[in-house]
Amino acid sequence: MKGSGLILVINAGSSSIKFAIFSRDLTETLSGAVESIGPSAVLSIKDKKATISATNHTEALSAVFAALNENNIDVHDFLGVAHRVVHGGTALTRPVIVTENVLDQIRACFPLAPLHNPHNLAAIEAVSRLFPQLPQFATFDTGFHATIPDVAKRYALPQQWHDRGLQRYGFHGTSYAALVDGWADATGAPLPSRILALHLGNGASLCAIRDGKSVATTMGYSPVSGITMGTRSGDIDANAVLRMVEDIGVDATKTALNSQSGLLGISGLSADMRTLSESDSAAAQQAIDHFTYWIGRHAGSMIAAMQGLDAVVFTGGIGENARDVRASICEHLSWTGAQLDPPRNTQNGTALHQDNSPVAIYRIPAQEERMIARNALNLL
Repeated sequence: MKGSGLILVINAGSSSIKFAIFSRDLTETLSGAVESIGPSAVLSIKDKKATISATNHTEALSAVFAALNENNIDVHDFLGVAHRVVHGGTALTRPVIVTENVLDQIRACFPLAPLHNPHNLAAIEAVSRLFPQLPQFATFDTGFHATIPDVAKRYALPQQWHDRGLQRYGFHGTSYAALVDGWADATGAPLPSRILALHLGNGASLCAIRDGKSVATTMGYSPVSGITMGTRSGDIDANAVLRMVEDIGVDATKTALNSQSGLLGISGLSADMRTLSESDSAAAQQAIDHFTYWIGRHAGSMIAAMQGLDAVVFTGGIGENARDVRASICEHLSWTGAQLDPPRNTQNGTALHQDNSPVAIYRIPAQEERMIARNALNLL
């Protein structure tokens, strides 16, 4: 293996590329982003920001590598480039070395994740054009949920629709895999048998983790389903969606469900939990109450899938930082025996439960990029 042993992790979106660099011991050494890809994109690295022209992913990544050079990091320092890919379908359920066959399989998943996979693939192809000698790796957000039983994946649809890929896949899998992988280091305790994991951010989901494996999750065929999110609706009756399509058309319905609903839709103010928490409007409070109530409701389903509960863990931007939201969710879960310790919750530490609580409660920062780097190193 050449270079000084660095792994470059890339998370590409439609108009942004986030990146992080990890050493062999999985220490993050540098991170940054290119946002608003276009004639006036913004490149951030360390504490510096610069406006650049980057009209596509290739130009954005060229700017990233140039900025890394200015920070004394050369392309030859990299063992490889590791990518987050949202959807792997039923075939790509483990981290892989990128090959032509893998690229074809990622393309085949475009219909399953039209807002994500094309941009993930664009970043992979951009690196190939710029530095064809660099090995590339892919980690799939859906992969962790491949262990969900068939009875939990299957929609009650005719076989022809199941054969066309209409099933529950689940997302945020890299975050949940990182929780399992780093549990002992983060908590100082062995991995519990039954974990209710809450990844709460603008996108949000719950996962039932039994003996380290996913057995149920709230997101399904797409990231729209499940709990109330920043701008996504969460669960909604299919006939209500059809009514919306009749009234405003398919494209407008997609926009409404993905970008105009959730906390933003209910509050009419913002999708940002911080903004809502600071507001004194009744609609903002209603949005927060909706968020925590439906997490409590869906949590019951996850606990049933595990046949019990040993630990609750909060991660993601809201899960890690919104103390009052955590407290409200724990109130909804009080029937499980989970007892939140208010001072510990206020201090934003790791262990948040009372000493005599039969159910442990933890706060663990998301480590998705680190997990993607670990997967790449394991493949090497």
